[in-house]
Amino acid sequence: MKKSLLALAALTAFAGVASAQSSVTLFGVVDASARSVKNSSGTLKTLSTSGMSTSRLGFRGVEDLGGGLRAGFWIEGEISPDVGGGAAAAPGNTVNPQTWQRRSTVSLMGGFGEVRLGRDYTPDFWNHTVFDPFGTVGVANSLNIWHTAGNAALTSVRANNTIGYFLPGGLGGLYGQVQVAAGEGATGNKHQAFRLGYAAGPVNVAIAYGKTEITEGPPKQDWKRLNVGASWNLGFMTLMGYYVNGDGSNNREVTQYLIGGIVPFGASQLKFSYSKSDAKGGTALQNAQDASQFGVGYVYSLSKRTSLYTTYARVSNKDGAAFTASGSGSANALGQNSTGYEFGINHSF
Repeated sequence: MKKSLLALAALTAFAGVASAQSSVTLFGVVDASARSVKNSSGTLKTLSTSGMSTSRLGFRGVEDLGGGLRAGFWIEGEISPDVGGGAAAAPGNTVNPQTWQRRSTVSLMGGFGEVRLGRDYTPDFWNHTVFDPFGTVGVANSLNIWHTAGNAALTSVRANNTIGYFLPGGLGGLYGQVQVAAGEGATGNKHQAFRLGYAAGPVNVAIAYGKTEITEGPPKQDWKRLNVGASWNLGFMTLMGYYVNGDGSNNREVTQYLIGGIVPFGASQLKFSYSKSDAKGGTALQNAQDASQFGVGYVYSLSKRTSLYTTYARVSNKDGAAFTASGSGSANALGQNSTGYEFGINHSF
């Protein structure tokens, strides 16, 4: 009898702890496409992933601590449905474990905003993806022609060891964040950045800046990125674009512009973008690393969670550039163009 009572008490205590967790959500995206990319080395046909949005698996949860204070966690990793396993899954019978490299954070949230710790997106990356009609994925990914001027920055998209603060909601459309990342001895991970934006009605505009320490010197070398992005919902379409400038060592820098849009009609969307990348400084060859890209895509929604899509992209390189459409699988020759197209299925859960 005593053992039964003790067991019941233990279960009751466990249930009390479990019930304190207000919500835990399993979520993800499975995206696969038949893709073909042609460049100077030939044509590569593949079954690829993340053509419309990144394939992923994640868990997130929030606990109500009372008094308006909440705790939260978010762990999310990329998956590769074309070969199984995590993003680095190998072909054949090799099984690679899932890693949570997209985001792994823990947070405290309240009326003051949010304090977030862990691996996360850098503030100066967000304008790239938010104001790109293709969301920086697929063959028309605007990052196809973006480079960091030869610097070893590990913070182009995400950073490890971050501490971040986010403004609370209810500020009349104002939003923003600041972030610092400790280098912890890893070259190219020591990072400081901020993002400030305004979104109300049909308008969304944001500015961001980030700096990554590449070497402590002498001479000290930093990678700096400034970007400004905006979108405007015109009703019949959403027009968007951005300007990005990256300033690196040895007087090298790269500037990229993008203009694009999304046109919804019925269950369909038409996407398009034109981006241009201009490199300056360094050697004459490095100064000629200019390129442009045109992309167009079509999405048909079978439901709120499942879509069919197709995308086409063409990358035009100047004499010093060898950029390719996403998924080329091999290097391109200098000054040679690259084209790609894909047909895919996207399902979110």
